[in-house]
Amino acid sequence: MVQAVNLTRRFAETVAVDRMNLEIEKGEIFGLVGPDGGGKTTTLRLFCGLLDPTEGQVLVIGHNTVEETFAVKDRIGYMAQRFGLYADLTVEENMNFYADLFGLDSAHRNTLAAELLEMTRMEPFRKRAAGKLSGGMKQKLALMCTLLHRPDVLFLDEPTNGVDPVSRRDFWAILYQLVKDGMTVCIATAYLDEAERCNRVGLMHEGRIIRCASPGDLRARMEESCYQVTARDLRKTREYLETLPGIVGVEPAGAALHLFLSPSETSVAVVKEALEKDGPESVEMKQIVPSLEDVFIALIRKSGREKNVSRVPGE
Repeated sequence: MVQAVNLTRRFAETVAVDRMNLEIEKGEIFGLVGPDGGGKTTTLRLFCGLLDPTEGQVLVIGHNTVEETFAVKDRIGYMAQRFGLYADLTVEENMNFYADLFGLDSAHRNTLAAELLEMTRMEPFRKRAAGKLSGGMKQKLALMCTLLHRPDVLFLDEPTNGVDPVSRRDFWAILYQLVKDGMTVCIATAYLDEAERCNRVGLMHEGRIIRCASPGDLRARMEESCYQVTARDLRKTREYLETLPGIVGVEPAGAALHLFLSPSETSVAVVKEALEKDGPESVEMKQIVPSLEDVFIALIRKSGREKNVSRVPGE
């Protein structure tokens, strides 16, 4: 449904998207996951034909986003980060306005509007002004307006940012229903718990997809070993562990630390021996199954180490 080939977008000297190669299959929820500034929004805008690539190309349902822009826009729905509807209009009036933009006749718009209002449980609020809706309801309204023309591919840019947990759950229930009905969804999010809900995830950092797989495969294929470390003095323990060779990263995790070590460079036995010899007192280590957050942090730390190693001295 979506294919990016060597996709690159620069803004002056900044590379927002860096040689991306990616395919999104029909009927899946694909998550673009990463921190703010990682290139997620720019990627979605490239996928929608709202930006032209500096290099490479994007095909959406076989159509080139630059050469066949209108063919692409007829088949997709795009929901931006910001609430882009009219606050003074009611829910129903906003939907009618977007139906006019899509050129829907009255019969189709009435049928679709009724289905969407029922799906989102927004029927009781159809006469309420959009500006008086809660954050979660505004997002539901934006989604309904995006879905009025029945797109084949839906692009969502951090749709649940700032939304309460109940509304987030409702929103994801709607997405699952849309995919069940045959739609393909590509969602950008900074929430790693939401990434767990996706069929596949592309972890983005500094404009690059550093790993792409299902959440389960990402955890299973993590090269580094992950350990939970408890200690009397976490700050001192973290500082000491970061000096040891083969340690990819040491990150705070509640009342403990999560330690990532490279099995090709060191072992837990070596680390424990070093701790017993020169490290802080009362330190315990236990191997754990990494979370998706652990995987992402370890990959970012590893990427940073590799970049520093490859840098020419004095550069």
